[in-house]
Amino acid sequence: MLKIGSSLVADGSGLSELRLDTLSQQITELRQAAINVVIVSSGSISEGMHRLGLAERPHDLPMLQTAAAVGQMGLTHAYAKRFQEAGFATGMVLLTHEDLKDRERYLNARSTIETCLKHDVIPVINENDSVSTDEIRFGDNDTLAARVAALIQADALVVMTDQEGLFEADPRECPSAKIIKRESPFNDALDAMVNSEPGPFGRGGMLTKLRAARFAAKSGCDTWIVDGRAADTLIRLMRGDDVGTHLTADITPVDARKQWIAGQLRSRGEVTIDDGAARALVNNGVSLLPIGVKAVSGNFHRGDVVTVLDDTGNEIARGLSNYSDQEARAIMGNASSEIEGLLGYMDEPEMIHRDNLALI
Repeated sequence: MLKIGSSLVADGSGLSELRLDTLSQQITELRQAAINVVIVSSGSISEGMHRLGLAERPHDLPMLQTAAAVGQMGLTHAYAKRFQEAGFATGMVLLTHEDLKDRERYLNARSTIETCLKHDVIPVINENDSVSTDEIRFGDNDTLAARVAALIQADALVVMTDQEGLFEADPRECPSAKIIKRESPFNDALDAMVNSEPGPFGRGGMLTKLRAARFAAKSGCDTWIVDGRAADTLIRLMRGDDVGTHLTADITPVDARKQWIAGQLRSRGEVTIDDGAARALVNNGVSLLPIGVKAVSGNFHRGDVVTVLDDTGNEIARGLSNYSDQEARAIMGNASSEIEGLLGYMDEPEMIHRDNLALI
């Protein structure tokens, strides 16, 4: 998961061709090394300001949305052109807070991003500024990046900024301040070291980056805050070099997700599975397929927590269902290859994916 700040892609005259070239070349090298990259990129409002001839960032919401709508065209084209030349397709995904608040839309967003990656498409994500309102806006792309990292269970969140990392004090005011190389984002001492002053083209500061790292850590994702101005930052990270500030999570993404699922007190429904499916879940850590389901009870939607029972009625697991109760009843006992024929579509081949299944 890669977050690129406005100061790295924009200058006083809109998008910076040179900076975008440098970033795109590094991202291309990561993809060529079979490392999946999902980008949350700022810069649309800065580009829109340039195209509209605005000298400073608008303060009223309608004008901000207009600048975002105009600038998004340039930002999309800038990435698409560079990655196409390197042989990779690009997909633009625009999200609002409501997309990640609503469980079904949350899963749909995740499916879209994951499908992009399966087809070697580089997703470029931004907040849908052109339709967001004050009440539902993420507020900054650091927060958006952290939420998307949790959404896709990213291994790492890399926040690229115009500083070398997180310092003990603002290096612009205290040149002798030392960089924090490795720390838990939950260390309270870090709060006194950050500020919330943004640059001329961005919304956040180091405070939003620390908050983003804390959010990502809760889903098991480590965060690096690094200098995006250097021509080889991402390459050095790929090599395992000591770059920027590393804020560590103490659990893996899957473990964090399963801990959350197992801790849910309220289950929306139950699925009873046959003996063979129960043994496979317990002993082999596999996904639950519809062919192993014998009965479905309760009223639930896609993404709700459901209880998994063996054929004697004992609870053996909890998980996030890929289908509603009505859909589950229609496909239970059937092979995954038959789902589309039964429903007219197939969201996922599993009733519950193993990453969303916690044994009890």
